[in-house]
Amino acid sequence: MTRLAPSPAQLATHMATDTATAHRPHKARAARPASGDVALFQQVKDHIARQIQDGTLRAGDRLPSEHELVAQFGISRMTVNRALRELVTQGRIVRVAGVGSFVAEQKPQANLLQIVNLASEIRQRGHDYACEMLVVERVAATLEVAAALNVRTGESVFHSVCVHLEDGVPIQLEDRFVNPQVVPDFAQQDFTQQQPSEFLVRTVPFDEIEHVVDAVLPTPEQAQRLQMDAAEPCLLLTRRTWTQGVPVTLVRCLHPASRYRLGSRYSASGNPMST
Repeated sequence: MTRLAPSPAQLATHMATDTATAHRPHKARAARPASGDVALFQQVKDHIARQIQDGTLRAGDRLPSEHELVAQFGISRMTVNRALRELVTQGRIVRVAGVGSFVAEQKPQANLLQIVNLASEIRQRGHDYACEMLVVERVAATLEVAAALNVRTGESVFHSVCVHLEDGVPIQLEDRFVNPQVVPDFAQQDFTQQQPSEFLVRTVPFDEIEHVVDAVLPTPEQAQRLQMDAAEPCLLLTRRTWTQGVPVTLVRCLHPASRYRLGSRYSASGNPMST
């Protein structure tokens, strides 16, 4: 087949196109993550999240400004703003008006599959732990408590309330009921030396645990004890334990959502994974 040579006009057009392409800035195209079918805001969000995950960005590091991200990814400011807002919602970054966006401090995470020693966890992070005991008493079991502990309504049970603090900041309000048939000497313990859960784990060979997590708002009294705004949401972990089929405790652990997180990791087979 005979191919016709391009005309002078066509040559001029191709040369102009090649010249424009050669001088076109490549920064935005190179920085933009692979698109596929992922929305642009999600690409930016994932890019920042990966940098936080792999340690490129650490807690307290300042992120590029919205203007810099717009230039880097070649997208609109509205798209960048949405990505940053979602990262704030997930607790990965914090935004300070007039200053910028920063990588958030990672919130401690409790394992939902275990009863953990909160004091040990906090100390392992290199932080100071303290426990303020507010109440240790015997009370008449309400209908809810009686059902949970398998005792008669109005029967006497142990009740304790304490606040757990990390570096002087309250991170958990613990409200506990204990079956006196299983732990008759609970109220006689010196909880200035060990927290109630630590004593119970050492004393009672529990063999069954139930955990339920709810998102709630604190009561005014709870907000005051946790030194938080009553409008701020909390995570409520309700735990029950048994030993040989007999209920041992009913405990409600209230955490300010901005200071703590709850979660577990396990394999597809359902077996817990060590972390």
